[in-house]
This record gives sequence, structure tokens and C-alpha cells, in this order.
Amino acid sequence: MQAFKDKGVLITGAGRGIGKRLAIGFAHAGARVGLLARSKAELELADLEIEHGGGTSLRLRADVREYDQVAAAAERMRNLYGGVHVLVCAAGELGPIGPFAEVNPREWAEVLNVNLIGAMHAVRAVLPQMIERRSGKIILLTGGGAEEARPWFSAYAASKTALTRFAESLAEEVREDNVQINCMYPGPTYTNTTDELLRAGERAGWKEVQEASQVRTHGGTPPEKQINLAMFLASDRSNHISGKLLHVDDDWRRLEHATVHAGIYTLRRLNRG
Repeated sequence: MQAFKDKGVLITGAGRGIGKRLAIGFAHAGARVGLLARSKAELELADLEIEHGGGTSLRLRADVREYDQVAAAAERMRNLYGGVHVLVCAAGELGPIGPFAEVNPREWAEVLNVNLIGAMHAVRAVLPQMIERRSGKIILLTGGGAEEARPWFSAYAASKTALTRFAESLAEEVREDNVQINCMYPGPTYTNTTDELLRAGERAGWKEVQEASQVRTHGGTPPEKQINLAMFLASDRSNHISGKLLHVDDDWRRLEHATVHAGIYTLRRLNRG
């Protein structure tokens, strides 16, 4: 089913991991996908996989930390695909692992530069055209630390919590412009950060290592669950949902035909439903 036929979908961090998964999923659904990442080799491979699957994609080599590069990528999407109808911010890094008292301040700050400022750059680059068109969907990928405390991962947790509050705040600004912005928690997934966490060993804490080991063994959250939630948030079916944090394991399907209570699925997580 070509649910997103001819829609321009820009995905940051699309060269690997969850970003690549979502890019392939949107391309399969008929979207014209903009693949944004730093690695030329990873971009070429993702583009090739989409091409072999019969999809359409555009390689956009850029660093999310550099606004001018991201803005140029968004402009290419406008020129070639008619604009960015959906933005998915999947670029991110885990950052320093271990006690905060031993963390390198520059490395800690760099995580916020990628995870938070990088997402801000992407949103700022595409938002004016969405407001002008009076239509747009923005999905920010969050993770462990946004819902609850995550010791030994203070930089990552802080960046994802800030990202969630950013989405909640911006959602109110653009609500009357028919632009929806939400956060998506994709669940544990086997990526390069899984191996990074396992290499950290005891510095990550026994619980994190145990969970990462299980993810490496079993693969973690199935791609279909992540793709289905992303497509729901990117579709007209979720026009009434904005400023929320939805987990792949939440009962989000019931929201399609339901009124969303103001306090549900917020950063405070008062009620997961």
C-alpha cells in the first residue's frame, strides 16, 4: 500500500540503525525519502537498499550539528520532492557512559549538540515550509532517560528529556498551523550503540548490560512495530495528536479515534493509558 505516495520524508541519522529502518519503511510506503547522515558509505548503502526495493530516495550528506548543511538539505528536498512533508529526527549518539563525576565535559556537551541541537536544526530548517503549507508532521526519536532516571548515562538522558520538552512546547506554538510534533520511543533495538554499551561493561551498570545482552541475542523491538508507530504519527490519522511521547509498547492504536486527554503521554508520564 502506497500510503505516503509522493510525500517528501526527511530522515536524519538515516544511514544506519533505526533511522535506516524507518527510511526503508517509508520508501516502501511510496514516500520520497531524503536520507541525511554524515557517512557517505552508509548513505550509499541505504540508498541502494531502497532502490532495490523499488523505492525513491535522495542522499543528503550533512552533519546535523551544522545548521547551514541541514538547511541546504531541506532546500534540496523542496526543489526535488516538493518539500518536506514529514521530518523524522533519528540522528543521535549515546555519549559518555559512567559516573558523571568522571565525565569529560566536552564529550558530555557534544551529546546535547548532536541529540538536541541537531534535532533543533532539522526542525528549524523545515518548519517554515510546513507552516506556509499549513501541513506537516515532525517525529523526534527519544529513548531511555526521557521517561525515568538513567544513571551512568546522564548526557543521553538529559538530551532526550530536553528533546521531549522541546516537542511539547513547540507543539503548542504550531497547533493552529496544522503542524503536529511528537516524540517516539522506539524501544530497545540492536544497533552499534548496543555494542558500545556492552563494551562499557560495569561502567554502564549490570541492568543496562543485561538488557543490552538480551537485545543483541534476540534483536530487540521488531522493525514493524517501529515503522507502524512512525507511520501513524506521520499520517492524517494522528492530526489530533501533538506534543506527546509515545512508546512502541503503548496502546497507541486506540488514539486514532479517541480524544486525547491533555495530560496523557506527556513528559511527566502521569498516565500511560
